[in-house]
Amino acid sequence: MEATLEVNLRDSLKRVFGYDKFRGKQKDIIHHILDKNDTFVIMPTGAGKSLCYQLPAIVQSGTAIVISPLIALMKNQVDQMNAVGVNARFLNSTLTKSESARVKRDTISGHVKLLYVAPESLTKEENVIFLKKSKISFVAIDEAHCISEWGHDFRPEYRRIKDIIGQLGNIPMIALTATATPKVQLDIQKNLSMENARLFKSSFNRTNLYYEVKPKKDTRKQLIKFVKSHRGESGIIYCLSRKKVEEIAEFLKVNNVKAVPYHAGMEAKERMKNQDTFLNEGVDVVVATIAFGMGIDKPDVRFVVHYDTPKSIEGYYQETGRAGRDGINSHCLMFYSYNDILKLEKFNKDKSVTERENARILLEDMASYAESAICRRKQLLHYFGEEFKEGNCGQCDNCVYPKEQFEGKEILEIVIQAVKQTNERFGIGHLASLIVGRATQYVRSYGHDKLAVFGKGKEINSEESFWKSAIRQTLLHEFLKKDLENPVIYLVSEKGDKFLEDPYFHKLSKDHTYDSEGEEDEERVPVNVAVFDKLLFGMLKTLRKDTAHREGLPPYVIFSDPSMEEMATLYPTSMDDLKQIIGVGESKARKYGQPFLNLIEEYVEEHDIVTASDVLVKSSGTKSKNKIYIIQHIDQKMDLEEIAEARNMTYEQVIEEVENICYYGTKLNIDYYIDQLLDDDNQNNIYDYFLNAESDSLEIAMKELGEHYSEDEVRLMRVKFMSEYAH
Repeated sequence: MEATLEVNLRDSLKRVFGYDKFRGKQKDIIHHILDKNDTFVIMPTGAGKSLCYQLPAIVQSGTAIVISPLIALMKNQVDQMNAVGVNARFLNSTLTKSESARVKRDTISGHVKLLYVAPESLTKEENVIFLKKSKISFVAIDEAHCISEWGHDFRPEYRRIKDIIGQLGNIPMIALTATATPKVQLDIQKNLSMENARLFKSSFNRTNLYYEVKPKKDTRKQLIKFVKSHRGESGIIYCLSRKKVEEIAEFLKVNNVKAVPYHAGMEAKERMKNQDTFLNEGVDVVVATIAFGMGIDKPDVRFVVHYDTPKSIEGYYQETGRAGRDGINSHCLMFYSYNDILKLEKFNKDKSVTERENARILLEDMASYAESAICRRKQLLHYFGEEFKEGNCGQCDNCVYPKEQFEGKEILEIVIQAVKQTNERFGIGHLASLIVGRATQYVRSYGHDKLAVFGKGKEINSEESFWKSAIRQTLLHEFLKKDLENPVIYLVSEKGDKFLEDPYFHKLSKDHTYDSEGEEDEERVPVNVAVFDKLLFGMLKTLRKDTAHREGLPPYVIFSDPSMEEMATLYPTSMDDLKQIIGVGESKARKYGQPFLNLIEEYVEEHDIVTASDVLVKSSGTKSKNKIYIIQHIDQKMDLEEIAEARNMTYEQVIEEVENICYYGTKLNIDYYIDQLLDDDNQNNIYDYFLNAESDSLEIAMKELGEHYSEDEVRLMRVKFMSEYAH
């Protein structure tokens, strides 16, 4: 019998899944389930969790019930099973009554090998009655971390699973998750009454993944440069909001990247079409909210980008785990701003006190991961209760580009003493306040302002943020450990006790210091041209002078100095690139651009330079609503004062917008308005000035014209002049 089962397992493994041998602990897990034992599996994303319950379901009689939280995931897995000849079905709210009845009939008759059920469907009395009539081989609880309030995706309905399974008889269970901290692991076992279940835990170390965190500044420019460096490769970009998903997908498309959006707000048909297009390599990039990717089997995803900071390390780890499932090196990039953490905290305001506090702790852990200069792999593995002993992993930004280190012997002593003297009952905030000598109400209420360690660290550094970093590093270096029952509390480890007895030198790292500003505005912003190519700039000025002389115009009308400085920074070599240069619009590029592009192209070839196509960002959006309104109503000859009132703007702001519109290449006819301000002679005087001026500088113009004209009049005449001559 045993030999027959082995043959059956090997045959099904090859025939159904296409594998010649098991991976990791899969074989042991499957045998444990087939022996009717409760089983708990913690296995990273991409390591083959699904096979652990799909294969035993196939080789034994009866139907395996798979409880899964996502309808899209169910459909994907059912389609995969049916495609290889395994009768799998799902039971959820998307089915009609007749479809549900057919699924139930086929299950009771024993034709269904795998029945995927949403937890909400499982709790319905009619479905419990139906399941009692069926021959159930075992129950698999997928995404089991949803049971825990400490998990990153808590779902209250998961709490009822054990009671319902209990009504079906003594049925073996297998709980599976990709991400479980020691606390979440404890919660899962307790809530499913699986304390005695055998635990199969695989390493969380994905050695082929490179982890990197960058500040969320000039994000779109960073993103397009990164994506273009992976040209032709598959990638996933995660955003927190549906709106941002749509914006970034559109932004990538206008920058010649094949991309599609994916989020729950889309029509189901369109969402599935985009998912299939990505899986079938019709596009390179999918921009998605976090739901995308659960159970999606695409082995060759070469990069995963978090455009927004994730809500938890569990979520981050699971999402990055969708890269490089084929074992080939892949890149995981996260853009980080503490502003994202603050935004996410606001989203939690309507949750219960407990949920809000748990979410806050998860966000603090996420911030600490991003800001820490310790090996990112070490941090991730430690978070999941696994120790990384190799030191420098060589596969994260903190190891490849290490931050400055400093001697931390005294700091470690103070941190461990603080934990000891407070009887190992407090968290990071309380300990940091105590160490710097901040007598908060909380510190005083416990009498901790009387402890020997109170204020002991103030002379080293009086900032609580410094000591919070020191506490986290003390934890990561195993001198402290977290309380399993209450992970916000720090305990002293055996290593920490030995260190206090016999302290020794130990290096700590300075944290990253990210600006707390979010991403850039939607509008095009000037490039930093502090280091523009002086030689090229000089050549461009000569060409501009020759062109201006030939056209009978002042040089600044052709291209302004700021425009040419940016050209000498980004080296645009195509008309599309040139139109993205600050102050160069469609008409100006078409009218004057080609000789400048020819010059830059020759210069680039001669000096072997990286060009604008690698770093220049095209705006995906249209002009702002204010700009559109102003253009439309100038066409309708509305007075600027009325435009200001209608848009709740000042007159000064409207003139500024009018200037921006003109300088970005849109021709404006404001003659109707200027004619109300100035007679023909005065207009001609200002016109003559700009026609002969060396520069379009307002400051210089006002020195020449200021006695006779107001600044607003000169500014508006400059717009009229530039609209007529520069476009």
